[in-house]
Amino acid sequence: MTDPVVSSTATEDDKNGVLQTLVRGLDVLQAVAEMGGGATAKSLSRHLGLSLGRCYHILRTLKTAGYIVRLPGGRVDIGAQGASLGRQLRARFEPLPELFAVLSRLHSRTRETSYVSGWHHGVITLLQFIAGEQALSVRGLDVGYTGDMHARASCKAVLAHLPHEQIDIMFRGVELRRLTAHTHCDADGLTVELGNVRRQGYALDLEEFSDGICCASAAYFDHDGAPAGSYTVSVPVTRFRSCQRELVAAVQEAGAIATNLLRSHRLTVPCQD
Repeated sequence: MTDPVVSSTATEDDKNGVLQTLVRGLDVLQAVAEMGGGATAKSLSRHLGLSLGRCYHILRTLKTAGYIVRLPGGRVDIGAQGASLGRQLRARFEPLPELFAVLSRLHSRTRETSYVSGWHHGVITLLQFIAGEQALSVRGLDVGYTGDMHARASCKAVLAHLPHEQIDIMFRGVELRRLTAHTHCDADGLTVELGNVRRQGYALDLEEFSDGICCASAAYFDHDGAPAGSYTVSVPVTRFRSCQRELVAAVQEAGAIATNLLRSHRLTVPCQD
């Protein structure tokens, strides 16, 4: 007798050449990781909108491959293969120790939540962050995040220094997701804003990515003068205006220190005017 789960899966996998089984398997693996050892087939089924039979089928496959392990009480958690994958990804996203030192300086100077991002393979990736004294909760924003480049100061600080043709290819005709009432979703408007960022030397996010949160960011550059990433701080909108100038100066200093590091292989703090 044909396994109905396998049969329906084969039909789905033929659509648009996309392996829907793999997509669902990755969704399950991510949900298992997020639930921290508390996931069960039933909770995953409800959370992901999968049939219970399909959920069991995916869990058996992930367990056989070593990506999950079974725990008492029908719970599952990340297994050895899943943990190995996580370590490899963290190693790739971990910034140079010297760049982290710059991040630590930025955090110490501002006492605000501070981020360092890197420009790799056509995407801007959040590499690391240090929470501020008044920790801000930005849903979905974590190490490895690459999305919504049009709405994030950390991304606009880098994009502003890329060739116009590259920006056009990245955004022309692409729907820019509206995240808040303040998100700019027009590609032409983004081009104009990036021109302003390039001239002034820093980028702002005025509640464009998350309601109630504003950010300032400045890029750092490699030995060829190409943008290599950015440093960013985020603060509640209620006090952003009063400290905007200091925050901009702090991220610009961080960018200058990191640029000097990549060009001279030395960490030095620029002279103050």
